[in-house]
Amino acid sequence: MSDRVCAVTGVGPGTGAALVRRFAAEGYRVAMLARSAERLEELARAIPGAGAYAGDVGDEAAVRDAFARIRSELGPVETLLYNAGSGVFAPFLDTPPDAFEAAWRVNALGLLLCGREVAPAMLDAGHGNILVTGATASLRGGANFAAFAPAKAAQRVLAQSMARSLGPRGIHVGYVVVDGVIDIPNTRAFFGDRPDDFFLKPDAIAEAFWQLAQQDRSAWTFELDVRPFGERW
Repeated sequence: MSDRVCAVTGVGPGTGAALVRRFAAEGYRVAMLARSAERLEELARAIPGAGAYAGDVGDEAAVRDAFARIRSELGPVETLLYNAGSGVFAPFLDTPPDAFEAAWRVNALGLLLCGREVAPAMLDAGHGNILVTGATASLRGGANFAAFAPAKAAQRVLAQSMARSLGPRGIHVGYVVVDGVIDIPNTRAFFGDRPDDFFLKPDAIAEAFWQLAQQDRSAWTFELDVRPFGERW
């Protein structure tokens, strides 16, 4: 186990857990953040080098406390993988204002809060990665995405602003547009008639993040889209 520290937000059974496994396999000490302490503890027992830090990324005090613990127990974060995402899926007239705000808090405000916690140490070190799990909704607003699409769009342009501000100072900020249905038990049950190649594999998504984190500064990627070959785009 090295002294390198990676923080992964929004850790669940799909992309989040795959990101934790991929970076832990490379020797990172991985701090996992999510609201479900029980789920995090279960993963921490299964993945060597992973630790659980429960909290809500949309709550400033909770984020501050979680990252203070991470710095104290593991050290400064070298790589932040911002995988937290949330939103109801409904048309404009059926979207409650509180659901609209909640989606913004998790997707956009949370990135701001977590980024502010890790960037100072990265700037001191002269290097670091902040990589964000995005969505096709960040590029266009579908009829039933009245809360989710604006939140992901705000997240994407915030990441652009971060990249332009932090990139010249050594921090690679990247945005991964995940376009398709991720292969987890819930989606398998809902799309039970679809073949395997319909789904995005979480481990394959995690591999894309790993490759981004290794890029030479002379050829950084800001935006990368990943999708199965059969997905319309």
